[in-house]
Amino acid sequence: MSEKIALGCPVPWFAGSSVTGAPVDLHVDAGRWVVLAFMGALQGERAQAELAALANLAPLCNESRLVIYAIFTQPPAEAGRLASLSRPSLSFLHDPEARLSAAYGAMQMPRTIVLDPMLRAIADIAWDHPSGHARLVSDTLRGLPSADESAGVPLYAPILIVPRVFDFALCDMLVALYDKLGGEDSGFMRDTGGKSQTVIDHRLKRREDLLIAAPELCQTIRQHFVARLLPAIERYFHFVPTRMDRYLVSCYDSATGGHFFRHRDNINAGAQHRRFAVSINLNHDYDGCDLVFPEFGQRRYRAPDGGAIVFSCGMLHEVTPITRGRRYAFLPFLYAEADARLRRANNASLHEGEVAYQGDHDSLFPAMAAE
Repeated sequence: MSEKIALGCPVPWFAGSSVTGAPVDLHVDAGRWVVLAFMGALQGERAQAELAALANLAPLCNESRLVIYAIFTQPPAEAGRLASLSRPSLSFLHDPEARLSAAYGAMQMPRTIVLDPMLRAIADIAWDHPSGHARLVSDTLRGLPSADESAGVPLYAPILIVPRVFDFALCDMLVALYDKLGGEDSGFMRDTGGKSQTVIDHRLKRREDLLIAAPELCQTIRQHFVARLLPAIERYFHFVPTRMDRYLVSCYDSATGGHFFRHRDNINAGAQHRRFAVSINLNHDYDGCDLVFPEFGQRRYRAPDGGAIVFSCGMLHEVTPITRGRRYAFLPFLYAEADARLRRANNASLHEGEVAYQGDHDSLFPAMAAE
């Protein structure tokens, strides 16, 4: 059934690949204007004219400002031509069963839908629009402001910055521990074949991590969280964390091009339990490597030494490339009892070889958990 997209409302996310094989994941495109051009079968003079008009808009495209996806329901006669027109900001997607076209109300009439940086529809222009589809699309795109000015007022990410969570002595000890023992290449979770597994892809992420296992040190870290951070999270986010996923010191090194491309922390089945991410800076002598939340503009955020940035795991974010020195950070996730039950249930969705969750080492209040 074809559903008309309501202007002002968030649109359905989708994932797939372009005609060149490049991965496409709509949620990662937040933070810029997105154009979805539903072109039907790409057959006939009208379709070819619309395709030509769309290609003429390519100079307006820029990965940081505006991207265009042309979506067609039948294999094109000249796939090579579409591949030659493709670029990072202009992609062509095959929608063979028309599910995507139906979800966006484009079954009865091809149309172009424009999304704002929060992935909400702001324009729905059908091919039979009385003002002329191609002309109206061109006028609309040429009139769009920069992504940072999309709301008409400055936007600030809904994050919490809490200073002095770790004292300087603890920060220095964790940095020294990392320098002594070193870290291992850090991957990220990706769903393949319906299962979540850890993968390494340096194009998207380059970081080394040291897992902390010493019980006494973990207890010290827990005490700092419970006494200094949890009260602020409860007061300002109305959430009471009871569990913490992973104790690790991470290092972004300029010598290896440390960075983490835009992502969300709770997309995969193996990560759905995560509610809030915490980023505690352990040092400051570096350049770059700041947090950006693209849905709220390109403003950069950095916690003070020993301070924490806390944000929802559902927020799109990235760590910009580090350009000088090393950045050390403590990077856990917080959640509660219902989330722990979900995490345990999602063991069934982990790829073979991933460590199953047991729920016996992540409580922020181990004495209470043992009762």
